[in-house]
Amino acid sequence: MNAYSKTPLLDTIRTPEDLRKLKIEQVRQVADELRQETIDAVSVTGGHFGAGLGVVELTTAIHYVFDTPRDRLIWDVGHQAYPHKILTGRRDRIRTLRTGGGLSGFTKRSESDYDPFGAAHSSTSISAGLGMAVARDLSGGKNNVIAVIGDGAMSAGMAYEAMNNAGAMNSRLIVILNDNDMSIAPPVGAMSAYLSRLYSGKTYRTLRDAAKQINKRLPKIIANRANRVEEYSRGFMMDGGTLFEELGFYYVGPIDGHNLDHLLPVLKNVRDMETGPILVHVVTQKGKGYGPAEASADKYHAVVKFDVATGTQAKAKPNAPAYQNVFGQSLVKEAQKDDKIVAITAAMPSGTGVDIFNKAFPDRTFDVGIAEQHAVTFAAGLASEGYKPFCAIYSTFLQRGYDQIVHDVAIQNLPVRFAIDRAGLVGADGATHAGSFDNAYLGCLPNMVIMAAADEAELVHMVATQVAIDDRPSSLRYPRGEGRGIEMPEVGIPLEIGKGRVIRQGSKIALLSFGTRLAECEKAADELAAHGLSTTIADARFMKPLDTELVLKLARDHEILITIEEGSVGGFGSHVAQYLTDQGVLDTGMVKFRSMVLPDVFQDHDTPAAMYGRAGLDAKGIVAKVFEALGKDVKAETVKLA
Repeated sequence: MNAYSKTPLLDTIRTPEDLRKLKIEQVRQVADELRQETIDAVSVTGGHFGAGLGVVELTTAIHYVFDTPRDRLIWDVGHQAYPHKILTGRRDRIRTLRTGGGLSGFTKRSESDYDPFGAAHSSTSISAGLGMAVARDLSGGKNNVIAVIGDGAMSAGMAYEAMNNAGAMNSRLIVILNDNDMSIAPPVGAMSAYLSRLYSGKTYRTLRDAAKQINKRLPKIIANRANRVEEYSRGFMMDGGTLFEELGFYYVGPIDGHNLDHLLPVLKNVRDMETGPILVHVVTQKGKGYGPAEASADKYHAVVKFDVATGTQAKAKPNAPAYQNVFGQSLVKEAQKDDKIVAITAAMPSGTGVDIFNKAFPDRTFDVGIAEQHAVTFAAGLASEGYKPFCAIYSTFLQRGYDQIVHDVAIQNLPVRFAIDRAGLVGADGATHAGSFDNAYLGCLPNMVIMAAADEAELVHMVATQVAIDDRPSSLRYPRGEGRGIEMPEVGIPLEIGKGRVIRQGSKIALLSFGTRLAECEKAADELAAHGLSTTIADARFMKPLDTELVLKLARDHEILITIEEGSVGGFGSHVAQYLTDQGVLDTGMVKFRSMVLPDVFQDHDTPAAMYGRAGLDAKGIVAKVFEALGKDVKAETVKLA
């Protein structure tokens, strides 16, 4: 053992099996060292931070009490699982978090047996846990299933759907509600801890079960009254238990999630229960044990690299405004002219730029929590009454509200305006957060206007365009990160619906871009020009309605037509191909058509540039696609040029 190590006890732990060999009085030291290691690791890698610090004791206690991985432990969302990764054989790779080839920032089945269910979208853990518990029962198994879900994730309907089902089935499932933000419970102390131990202990459960049996033999009116007295006394003492009991869960809590003297005995009692389902209400503090995080309003929810001593985060040098901020500022300008404009977000105000709108118009801003289905239909209701709702949701999260887009918005032709952030590949968050599919899943819907901004100036004009579209739904997609640093318009001017633009005129090659790959098309055109290949660059602006006049002209006037988009197969390129085949343009062989889309795989996390390079959607990939269509070898042509 290294005498100078800051984490001497943690250094002896490779897996939770090693942890379980320690004496109970050593668990506190493990938790303290685990917190230190988490702080040190994330200071190097960046990533989700506050939530992980808040569950250090809970993570340690669960792995100490339960027999993981035989006992299944599911972390909802997974951004609080960094301490879990350190304890489960991944400490030596923890400083590779969210980098190419390194550990995922979320739980991932292919990464470890200790991650029985991958999660990066919220509120899935109870459903998955119930599935595992039923599978165990069908197989005659005896292991525990534990789902840890945060209070924010409990704002999603799916969590209640799962609890309702679990309660009705009476399945042996343990749900730990990690209450770190909403403060469902009052300050917790010794009395609450004592009651939780009492209620989770065998004696009380036996008495309670006996009382239930006796009640069955009492006259109904007396039995009902007796039940109600017990239920409401527990609900009152526990502050919040009544709701969970109504759903069929045995409620224990609230308990202090940082006090191992309270946590360990309660978890042991819960582990040894033979009935279920059980909900353990644990109160924690985000950012716990790191002063700068505790003092920060967002508890350092997500950070870039930072200095451990001061908490100062490394500042990137911005050379252009972030797309989300351009959206927020543009919407404020439009709302100053139109009091019918309202903004809706699903628990991501700062991520979508809606926080900027909220500062200007707090009464016209609605954060509905992690409830995308509700957000979409709520927006539809507003639109039905003549308001102009902007529903700002990441592409990856809008997937969660798809039926509502179809049924409540598109079929009724309501003018809900979808502002789709994080379009395309997103870098360190990887496949779970990539905005790969919205072109495809929205493109198939009648009545929808679909736009993609090529740069930040276009985004300003497209926000104005959405305000003007008042007879059908519309969507506008833009990526994560900064724009190109181009000159910005003072005000947005609505674009002509379904009309693209030609950026550069050439004669042999036509590159038709939808979205921010336009910059890469320009680089590719410069390289093609060096090879003597005259290239036209066009920005489609609209996928639906498609600028058919522009598409036909590009196809007829060029030898090769290539579409480029930051989306999966089935999107913009598919719409262009459908139109060209319907018109018989491809029958003559006059033009060679190619469609460049994201590869048909879920791409692992890396830098966005590396991901797009691997996807073949950078300038190099575009040039290679042109030479492939010409039947030439790009390497040989480059050698000739040299």
